[in-house]
Amino acid sequence: MTTAGTGHAEADRDEKGGIRTALAGLTTRGRSFLAAGVAAAVCSYVLGQSDLLRVGLLLAVLPLVCATILYRTRYRVAGSRRLSPARVPAGSEARVHLRMDNVSRLPTGLLMLQDRVPYVLGPRPRFVLDRVEAGGRREVSYRVRSDLRGRYPLGPLQLRLTDPFGMCELTRSFSTYDNLTVIPRVEPLAPVRLSGEARGYGDGRQRSLALAGEDDVIPRGYRHGDDLRRVHWRSTARYGELMVRREEQPQRARCTVLLDTRGIAFQGAGPDAAFEWAVAGAASVLVHMLERGFSVRLLTDTGSAVPGEGGDGFAGASQGSADAAGLMMDTLAVIDHSDGAGLSRAYDVLRGGNEGLLVAFLGDLDEEQAAVVARMRQRGGGAVAFVLDSETWMREPSDVPGPLDGSGERLRMLREAGWTTLGVPRGASLDDLWRQADRERRGVAAAGGGEGP
Repeated sequence: MTTAGTGHAEADRDEKGGIRTALAGLTTRGRSFLAAGVAAAVCSYVLGQSDLLRVGLLLAVLPLVCATILYRTRYRVAGSRRLSPARVPAGSEARVHLRMDNVSRLPTGLLMLQDRVPYVLGPRPRFVLDRVEAGGRREVSYRVRSDLRGRYPLGPLQLRLTDPFGMCELTRSFSTYDNLTVIPRVEPLAPVRLSGEARGYGDGRQRSLALAGEDDVIPRGYRHGDDLRRVHWRSTARYGELMVRREEQPQRARCTVLLDTRGIAFQGAGPDAAFEWAVAGAASVLVHMLERGFSVRLLTDTGSAVPGEGGDGFAGASQGSADAAGLMMDTLAVIDHSDGAGLSRAYDVLRGGNEGLLVAFLGDLDEEQAAVVARMRQRGGGAVAFVLDSETWMREPSDVPGPLDGSGERLRMLREAGWTTLGVPRGASLDDLWRQADRERRGVAAAGGGEGP
């Protein structure tokens, strides 16, 4: 259960509005009583009926007394909100817990509680709370759900106070609000072994770390049994002790997930749109690679990455991997279409990077952009592209989703450049395509007589 933040406010006496604030809170019933009392008083003066004057005074004074008492009541109410959880996948429910505390020495009257929520999360919740004793508390909760990812504000909380006769209602607004983050759906992926994973991935990575710990530096101090041919004499003279070169360096496998966000590359909107599938796919691959120990990096067509990550991306299989996944999920929760027309900025970032696995989620590609994507493969240890062609995406989903027929010149261009390219039909499962990419990669490697780069 996650606490998303607690907001406190006071529904206390407001000195600025004076009696005008109290009179402005008169309900229809209170205004009717006041008008009837004034009318009865006028009639009593005209007709000379003293009994009618008493009735008029009673009708007019009752709403005024109720408004004054309600306004001058010196109790305070503190409110708090808690989200469980504060980060929820699209299509899942989150529960919002509201807590009201009477922190004064006087009991409250009838309280009507209302929380503001965006329309996409559901109807606006309203609660009626009975009399809260001095020092007492009341807790209520409601559920919210959204099929659309995003960051949605909850609040501010509004508290409506009313008197027992229903003559006057005063509203107090709490000043704080919380944010509910709806992240993309994450689909579990099979632990396949794609191209580019040999260096530092799986068992190979563990052997590399066993030979040279992560705390070692280059060079390091001499240890009993080290080969004297590895002595680094310049460092020995600098530090005043025998230093040796380190032949093995810890290497962490790298993975870059490229997400095409160009508005011209995708058609349609809504939770079943092609762009939403691409965002969910990127989220699934990022989480999967973090769990497998990769250093992951999220890159978009604009050349921007997740704020806060290092040059090699976020490190997986570490204590901060959960925080890294949360930061990337928060970024994907609010990512939107870009105004760019090409992928050259992303290519400029990848051109100077280190070798590693490159997984791309691409929209429509013309011949020029397909050539740019093809050049991205030159420095990568492996490259997998999921292409969401609009024409194919708009077709009815088949019983068994599979790749495109490969007849397109642009897709052939990517395959000839070394990409493992898969078309994504509407309704396809990323895990099925992920396994298909592994099978195609193994088939290419077997045809080539080796494992490939």
